[in-house]
Amino acid sequence: MTAFWIICAGLVLLAIPFIAYPLWRGTVKSNSVARDAANLEILRDQINEMDADLKNGLLSAELHEQGKSELQSRVLEEVGATTEPEMVRSPYKKLAIVLSLLLPVLAVGLYVQVGNLNAFSDRAAHGGMSGMVGGTNSISALEEKVEANPADGESLVLLARAYMEAERFADSAKAYENLTQYITDEAWIWADYADALAMAQGQSLRGKPTDLINKALKIDPDSMKGLALAGSAAMERGDFAAAIKHWERLRSLLPADSEDAKMIEGGLAEARQMLSHIKGGKAPMALEQIAPPTQAASSGKERITGKVVLSDNLKGKYSLDDTVFVLARAAEGPKMPLAIVRKQVRDLPITFELDDSMAMQPQMKLSAFDKVVVVARISRSGTAMPEAGDAQGLSQPLRPGTKGVNLKIDQIVQ
Repeated sequence: MTAFWIICAGLVLLAIPFIAYPLWRGTVKSNSVARDAANLEILRDQINEMDADLKNGLLSAELHEQGKSELQSRVLEEVGATTEPEMVRSPYKKLAIVLSLLLPVLAVGLYVQVGNLNAFSDRAAHGGMSGMVGGTNSISALEEKVEANPADGESLVLLARAYMEAERFADSAKAYENLTQYITDEAWIWADYADALAMAQGQSLRGKPTDLINKALKIDPDSMKGLALAGSAAMERGDFAAAIKHWERLRSLLPADSEDAKMIEGGLAEARQMLSHIKGGKAPMALEQIAPPTQAASSGKERITGKVVLSDNLKGKYSLDDTVFVLARAAEGPKMPLAIVRKQVRDLPITFELDDSMAMQPQMKLSAFDKVVVVARISRSGTAMPEAGDAQGLSQPLRPGTKGVNLKIDQIVQ
């Protein structure tokens, strides 16, 4: 985004001289010479007429001499002594200054009105590609394009996103790895790579995914997906202080009343609560050194089952390749997903199961909460965080272990 504004500023500065210089340095010729030439021509014609009248006997010699003398006097009075054109400095200097100042303001104002300020954000880059996956850009077609031109960055991104939506996480991670050989300075690519690799290794951000997240944040410290993943990685390794740091920064970048901000606030509340229970609120930087977390294990008693359908009035309004998330979150407290299933619109209606084996973090499991809410959401961007234009349906608060939950996706996220 910074590079974009630098380029725009350079173009505006380049345009200013072309507008202001001609106005500042331009000169105009005085019209006095042209006026004198016209007067001389008129007087010459009048003398010729008097000569003709004298010749034809219409004018006496005395009157002819008298009139000629008067005309000569008028010539001396009306024709100035200056014969060279007088160059007058341009009167448009003030206009040149005003336009030089107004051009950048007007350019920025116009872009704010008709442009997209988030066009280069993580979400835009992530979401914009999602809408292009599918249809003619099937996985096989994209694989052929990448095979023909391995350096085709756009096709690599689309292929990585297609693999991700098809839950081929290892293939997605490999595609992102290839992409980073050609594009190294885009934070969202490294963050997406970390996400895919984490899914490929059992939804764990430990090890290389964390290194990739750090690269993303080194390129752009305000990368929203990078900050979100960094907080989750810190929670996973028990570094609650670091999780709070990353998520607080992320929250400051989000609109205060947005669903994203509320979700992050829930995660922050959980991190603070867990931090307060460690040595009177002073947790070591790596809690795993004291009590290494165990993998989430499912007993089956907490399993929630059900079915998701799409409302008739929303059918046809979303691409068959758009992502459908079915997730459970705590009815009260942190809004981070406790278990999540990823499908596509083409899979609707969906029969789902949610249990502890799907926990994103060992300490955040279905069985750890008395009541949860099940959410089914269509995401055009492919991210679990709700965005305007997504569609969703929610259950009433229910206890883990509830069977036969029926959800209808019938609400548009504002």
